[in-house]
Amino acid sequence: MMRLILHVWRQAGPGAVGRFVRYERQGVSADISFLEMLDGLNETLSARKEEPIAFDHDCREGICGSCGMVINGRPHGPHRATTACQLHMRAFHDGDEIWIEPWRARAFPVVRDLVVDRSAFDRIIAQGGFISAATGASPDGNAIPIAKKISDHAMDAAQCIGCGACVASCPNGSAMLFVSAKVGHLGLLPQGQPERMQRVQKMVAQMDAEGFGACTNTGECEAVCPKDISLEFIARMNRDFLKAVAVDRPEKKESGGP
Repeated sequence: MMRLILHVWRQAGPGAVGRFVRYERQGVSADISFLEMLDGLNETLSARKEEPIAFDHDCREGICGSCGMVINGRPHGPHRATTACQLHMRAFHDGDEIWIEPWRARAFPVVRDLVVDRSAFDRIIAQGGFISAATGASPDGNAIPIAKKISDHAMDAAQCIGCGACVASCPNGSAMLFVSAKVGHLGLLPQGQPERMQRVQKMVAQMDAEGFGACTNTGECEAVCPKDISLEFIARMNRDFLKAVAVDRPEKKESGGP
């Protein structure tokens, strides 16, 4: 059992002034998850008639992407490829001080305490993170031959859970890793080819409109991604974007030339 000192960011609302509040927890088991530890703290706060700490959670299985929080300066905590809900208290030691705060990005405004508004991601997806062609009933899985190398690469991108850790870790608040994963997933598959060029342009335009920063290849996003999404997808998206802009440039449309 451990004794821990927690410094938790408390903020009553989007326009309120926030601050770190110190809490002490005794008898914390090394076998429980980080969110279960916060659950225990909230039970104590509720028993004392104090306001519990607000934090996002849903599946608690590392696949929904909602449990975003910065733990000791690192999104999702000290372990690589791990969400906060899958982080266990054995990662800490008796007497440790733990600082817990929300994502820090202009495009992710704080709603309350550790909860941020990530609806900007939804609006980016709405601009093209889908296939609009009517395909009828679901085809047989083997109807369209796809090389294993290609399908594996597409699945690597499809693992993105949209948690926002990439944005929180980036010094520029960039969403390039998230957007490139969504663009890359469909851009690698045959079904995504008809809308490939317009998809990348629309999603990048929406990303910029939401106020996310530019990518300067610091690599922090890849380092904290709970699904190990590779920077390679950013390079792939940049190539697709340049091709799309070249195809749609106004002078070509006016002249009809190459």
